[in-house]
Amino acid sequence: MMPKKNPISRAVATTTALVAGFALSTASYAQKDDGWALEEVVVTAQKRQEKLSDVPVAVTVMNSDQIDAAFANNIEGLQQMAPSVSFRKGNTTRNSALTIRGIGTISFSIAAEPSVSTVVDGVVLGRSGQAFGDLYDLERVEVLRGPQGTLFGKNASAGVVNMTTKRPGDEFEGSVEAQIFQDNEYSLKAMVSGPLTDRTRGSLTVLDKQFDGYIKNEFNNQMTNGYDRQGLRGMLEFDAAEDLNMLFIVERYEAEDECCTDLELLPSGRNPDSPAAPDSNGIVNGKADLDLGLRKVDHDLTTVTLDETTAFSVQINKTMGEYEFTSITAYRAWDNTEIREGDFTSIAGDSTEPVFGVPFQLHDIGPQEWRQLSQEFRLASPVGEFIEYQLGAFYWNIESERSFTRDASCQNNNGQLNQAMTWYANETLSGSELENALADIEGFTESLGVTCNANDIVSATAHMRTEFNNWAFFGDGKVNVSDDMRVLFGLRYTDDEIEYSHKRRSNDEFGRRGVGVRPATENTDFSGKADETNVSGKLGFQWDLNEESMVYATASQGYKGPGFNIYYNFKANGDDAAPISEETSDALELGWKYTADTLILNAAIFRTEISDFQANNFDCSDGTCITRLTNAGDVTTEGIELDFTWRPMENLTFYGGIASIEAEIDKFNCPLEATSCSDRSGLPVPFAPELKYSLMAEYVIPMENMDIILNGSFVHTDEQVATLPGNDGSENPAAVLPEYDIFNASIGFSFDDDRYRISLIGKNLGDEEYVTTYSGDGFRYQVPRDAERYFGAAFRASF
Repeated sequence: MMPKKNPISRAVATTTALVAGFALSTASYAQKDDGWALEEVVVTAQKRQEKLSDVPVAVTVMNSDQIDAAFANNIEGLQQMAPSVSFRKGNTTRNSALTIRGIGTISFSIAAEPSVSTVVDGVVLGRSGQAFGDLYDLERVEVLRGPQGTLFGKNASAGVVNMTTKRPGDEFEGSVEAQIFQDNEYSLKAMVSGPLTDRTRGSLTVLDKQFDGYIKNEFNNQMTNGYDRQGLRGMLEFDAAEDLNMLFIVERYEAEDECCTDLELLPSGRNPDSPAAPDSNGIVNGKADLDLGLRKVDHDLTTVTLDETTAFSVQINKTMGEYEFTSITAYRAWDNTEIREGDFTSIAGDSTEPVFGVPFQLHDIGPQEWRQLSQEFRLASPVGEFIEYQLGAFYWNIESERSFTRDASCQNNNGQLNQAMTWYANETLSGSELENALADIEGFTESLGVTCNANDIVSATAHMRTEFNNWAFFGDGKVNVSDDMRVLFGLRYTDDEIEYSHKRRSNDEFGRRGVGVRPATENTDFSGKADETNVSGKLGFQWDLNEESMVYATASQGYKGPGFNIYYNFKANGDDAAPISEETSDALELGWKYTADTLILNAAIFRTEISDFQANNFDCSDGTCITRLTNAGDVTTEGIELDFTWRPMENLTFYGGIASIEAEIDKFNCPLEATSCSDRSGLPVPFAPELKYSLMAEYVIPMENMDIILNGSFVHTDEQVATLPGNDGSENPAAVLPEYDIFNASIGFSFDDDRYRISLIGKNLGDEEYVTTYSGDGFRYQVPRDAERYFGAAFRASF
């Protein structure tokens, strides 16, 4: 078990020191001149434009300048700038997940939703994986921490990542950007924006990116974990009347990622003579000796993810007197195909000996289609009245279809071949022939020349379908009791319906069992449905201490709807057929916000209790260990957070944040068939580092013909676990991810009022080796691109 580090005490001490330092610094540097004052930060965290300092929600904001300075490909890179956010990388985008304050849903099921909602231009994405592609042309990213059930609904029980792209401007402008990094990685982006008529504005952004990869496959002597991506986003904004504005957005994105290959950082014993075998002693004195420097695999199948997204939305804003009416209609289609190397060797499936004495083959392919339609209506009251409010209605439908085929070595370690041949005899014979075959099943098998060895490849295909329907009514607002005191309120009614079907068929003529392949005797043809309603609310107060600061306190609730554990090896007569109950959260939060000319400082203390936490549980109750999505139990997350922006002098700006979080299990729901089980109380929740902090700085050096722009960032992430503890309450040493520190820097040369900029970029200058995910089997890990030092350059021209 990991030792306690008393993160709350450390955070309090750190926060006190930071606040004291800022107070002294601002006292020394404060000035009334607005020449180098910070710009006002505007957010849509409460679905209307407001100053960040007025919003009684814990929000981390990354603006376009910070996003550009990070040179990050996607949310995986940007999450380092938000200390309360962690990212769990899977073999494909659909299996990756975000957590906020230690809470998130990690699942392979197609009938489960995330706990962290991802929103793009006001459109709620049905699956977080849709947002894990490339980020381009972003105006800002807002991370709303804690349950946001009132305004954002059922898949925001842990928080929201709200992304806003740049709208077309009133003046013609454009830009061309190019980035190139080591190992043949490049990115090209072009944007044009401006007026088309007196009432119409438009923009178009195109993206092209390629990367050879950073992991060598010894089997074919090629690089992997690279990508080939193209994107296009078009916007058309139309002022139909003085009081009517319409925004149309269309997007098309395609990606072929040779990603994400699992590396063998602990010895698996499957191919110890391979040049890709780790330099590791395994588990030593309860600690994993990870070969963090390994960048090789030896696979006869390349793991690939294919992504295609087509999206269209229209937002209508209509002014009706002093009221504002908003409608957002959106359609999104997402096609995701997973091609996965599952045996993680190049020598599997060749032997004429039975498994498990020799290496076995396991190869997967799983295409999936998602179709999403959503509609939201909102009516916002005038600002400044005694009661300010928003009323809304929301409808959301998503349909998905997935097929999944596994080709694997035949398995006969427990007499499974005889079971399969008994089925085959009953299917193909009758009368005396059937009686004779059943009386001597081994002789019958031998007469047909049927074997069950590692080189006998069998397969099965599962066809899965799900449909979610959700509708809700909500209201949110505040009562302005006085000039400096407000009462906050919110309420949402949600109705959820989910249904699924699962049909799995053995593709093997004899219906044999394979490694991870269920035999014909376990074919499925099953369906089910569940529905649930929920009322979630919010109540709190906001008190303006003076013109520069305010405090708020809220009690809020979150809700995530029911689900099912629908995956390839679904068991219709087991726990998988039972609905997974809804997940609910109750949160208390106390926050303070300070805004001055040169300093923006936000702090929050929180405690959230989650009931019926939906999580992957490693279940060995039936003799076979599988990862099953369950209501794992009740958990609590609590801690303290701080983020700031500080400009101590005209050309120097600091950004940063710290999150100290304890996310622990309160009560664990043991599997029904478990013979022994611990309640696991007090043990940590996956992907919840106790301490994470970041610091970024930008310094501009003005010169006669150009400006030099220096950027640097430092991120620390504490040790964290990647899985729930075992049934006996023990933690798997292999699932402990070591702490790491990352330092990035860049130097830019800006010409002609920043119309042209050339940047030199250094990533992970300390060459810190680390992992972001433990994938299982006692040896598999995900190692990100940024887990080693590399360099690049960027060029941007604006007109």
